[in-house]
Amino acid sequence: MNRRLLAYFLLDTSGSMRGEPIAALNNGFNGLISMLRSDPQAMDSLHLSVITYDREVKNLIPLIDLASFHPVEIKCPDSGPTHTGEALEMVYQLVNKEIVRGSEDVKGDWKPLLFVFTDGKPSDLQKYREIVPKIKSLDFGVIVGCAAGPKAEVSFLQDLTDNVVKLDTTDVSTLTTFFQWVSSSIEMGSKSQGTGEAMTLPPPPSELNIIV
Repeated sequence: MNRRLLAYFLLDTSGSMRGEPIAALNNGFNGLISMLRSDPQAMDSLHLSVITYDREVKNLIPLIDLASFHPVEIKCPDSGPTHTGEALEMVYQLVNKEIVRGSEDVKGDWKPLLFVFTDGKPSDLQKYREIVPKIKSLDFGVIVGCAAGPKAEVSFLQDLTDNVVKLDTTDVSTLTTFFQWVSSSIEMGSKSQGTGEAMTLPPPPSELNIIV
């Protein structure tokens, strides 16, 4: 059995994403899939899971290998809160259930990757604060937080990970650039894990501000 690289995407679909931002998110995410498909290593090992969160949290695309992945339109409601904590809770449950742990007989999956995209901040702050340490305990290869647009707050993502990217806008070109960078991050992740080195992220393009 091939060792899998599991990548979980948490995508904010709260009401503020309505209109151009959600169209840009769909466009950027579909572009990411196309780019990854041109990488033989990703085609061999990458499995994706997409979780959307607004008032409701949905595992929109349950874990599937890259070759079988079909784009699904990501939608958002007219308005409503951003249940980031609940979304992370779902990730915690899914990873525990889906990842194959290594044993003496089985190599097990590579360390999973987590990408969290938001244009705001968690509405369920107490739950968010409770789940963050649990997520950190899962030993992800990397967690990347992306705060997109003028109202996105980086401080909550910084509680979750040191790898936080700030995008000034949520338009098509910015989100396309972000997902291109995510694609190269995943490709680097699959290569670095193969050599046993810690995962390093590629340098971001100028439109992305890495928050240090």
